[in-house]
This record gives sequence, C-alpha cells and structure tokens, in this order.
Amino acid sequence: MVWRLIGHYDSPFVRRVGVSLEVLGIPFERQLLSVFSDADQMRALNPLVRVPALVLDEGETLIDSTAILDHLDEVVGPERALLPFRGKPRRDALRILALATGLGDKTVAIAYERRKSVDKVDESWIDRCQSQQDGALAALEEGCASGALTGPRLLQPEITVACMLGYVRLRQPAALRAGRYPALEALSRQAEANPAFVACRPRPQEIGGTTEEASRALLRLLGDQQSR
Repeated sequence: MVWRLIGHYDSPFVRRVGVSLEVLGIPFERQLLSVFSDADQMRALNPLVRVPALVLDEGETLIDSTAILDHLDEVVGPERALLPFRGKPRRDALRILALATGLGDKTVAIAYERRKSVDKVDESWIDRCQSQQDGALAALEEGCASGALTGPRLLQPEITVACMLGYVRLRQPAALRAGRYPALEALSRQAEANPAFVACRPRPQEIGGTTEEASRALLRLLGDQQSR
C-alpha cells in the first residue's frame, strides 16, 4: 500500500507536500477531497477539516503540512532531508519558511474574504493582510537576491517559497506585479520548470471557476503576467 496525499494542488500547502514527496522519490497517490464538498470525509481524517493530510501505509494519518514534512525528513534521514538538521542553517531555513507560509496564510485569508458578498467584505482587513503580504515578499526578495534561496539542490525553503508564490499568482496576481520582485520571479520560473513541480501542477478542475477562468489562473501560476 502506498501513501495517500489528501487534497487539491491549488492549495500551496498540499502542493509543497506533493513536491517534496516527488523530490525525495517517495511513491504516493493522491485523493482529491475538498474541505467544502467532502467535509465529512475530511473530518474523519482531520478534525479541523483542513488539508493536507497524509495517510501512511499502516493507516496512520498525519495532518498539517509542517508535521508531514518533518516526518518525510525523518524517513529519508539527515543526508537527504530537505531542511538542515541543526544550527544557523536550520534557523535561517525556518525563518524563510515562516515568511513563506505566512504569505500563503494571508493570501488565503484575502481569497476567503473576497468570497463574501460585496456588502460584507471587510476592506480594512484585506488592507492589513496585504500589508503583511508586502512585508513577507520584501523579506523573501532580499533573502533570494542575497543567495539564501539558491543552492545545488531543491530544498524545502525553495519548494515552499515557490509554492506560495504560485498560489499568490493564482488567487491574487496584483500582489506580484511584473518586475517588482525579480529574484523571486527567477526562483519561481526555475521551480515551475522542475519535474517535481510539473508533476504537482493543479488541474483546471482543482482550481475552480469556469474552464476559461481556471485556464487563465493556471497561466498566471506559470508566470504569464497578462492572464488576468
């Protein structure tokens, strides 16, 4: 029995787990459950009704992408782990992950706020989230430009940053105007061309909306600035 990854790849948190499994060469299959339309099935896997979840071959279910990724590193051992084992390299990597996942959280929050009827949308809340997004992006751009996110192999900081950037382009492209974050743009282009990222690219039906809307969103994820 192979492991089962639960969730859709339009979620950057599901996608970073999928990409990590691909990079590490760990076989898995995916179960496309939605926290909305499949809430009861999701609740049986995770009481929080959140993705991702990873069902191991003995039936144990891991929840939360950070916990899942920690388990993957334990399975493959320190030589192949996607996060440094100790010391300043680990602290630096964890800082990047905190910035990147925070960026993802704020983008999700904005996307969910925009799902409300126009008269119920809290623009002051969106403004606050956008300010936090801008802070995270500026810090990540600085780290990427300094070489903190470049190395001989694809590691968890690069994986997570690229997955979160893809989600921002998918759901809130105005936050990533062309030329504003050149180092992050370069990182994202390189990552999206990597076979592990290609294998974990969301399908149009995972993105939602009409076929045309989903196709445009997918082009944005891949870096097409003209697809709005």
